[in-house]
Amino acid sequence: MGRGKIEIKRIENSSNRQVTYTKRRNGIIKKAKEITVLCDAKVFVIIVPSSGKMVDFRSGPKETLLKLLDKYHAQGGNKLWDQKHENLFIEIDKVRKENDGMQIELRHMKGEDISSLSHLDLMSLEEALEIGLSSIRDKKAQHLDAVIDNTRAVEDENKRLRYELHKRGKTEENMMEMEMEDGYHQKMQGNYNVVFRVQPNQPNLHDRM
Repeated sequence: MGRGKIEIKRIENSSNRQVTYTKRRNGIIKKAKEITVLCDAKVFVIIVPSSGKMVDFRSGPKETLLKLLDKYHAQGGNKLWDQKHENLFIEIDKVRKENDGMQIELRHMKGEDISSLSHLDLMSLEEALEIGLSSIRDKKAQHLDAVIDNTRAVEDENKRLRYELHKRGKTEENMMEMEMEDGYHQKMQGNYNVVFRVQPNQPNLHDRM
């Protein structure tokens, strides 16, 4: 018996849908690999499931999607994106050129590749460097002042704490001295409170005899 036909519609059960997706995804990638090897074809497959975890396959490590699209555009004459996407590529190219210009200016500020600059360009570069250097010096001075103020605040707090500890130590020392003096007086007073027993006067026994 042959396999029955499956109605092509969305699978409602999420578990069954995930299992079917995994099997068919592997099958598509397997077929793409086979046609790449058997027919020497250039293949690029992109699969984006509902989970968002994209899977792709390319026929070679150096084969990129842009290269295949450029080849498709050159041979078929059809474009896969509209004017909006073309403007986006133009904007990306503009940003790339601006970035290259900034990299050149950065090398100039480091004193690199300045042999091709004119006298006016060198003067402008010198002025920009002087302005930047002045700003850096001001920022450095502000930072140094902040460090000095913070150091003074720490020293003042240290002095205050040392004074508090010294005063507390003096107070405890005075209390100990007072306690020692009280103990000494109590001890001396105890020595003075000795009970003296006086023997009563008894007649002399020799007188009785």
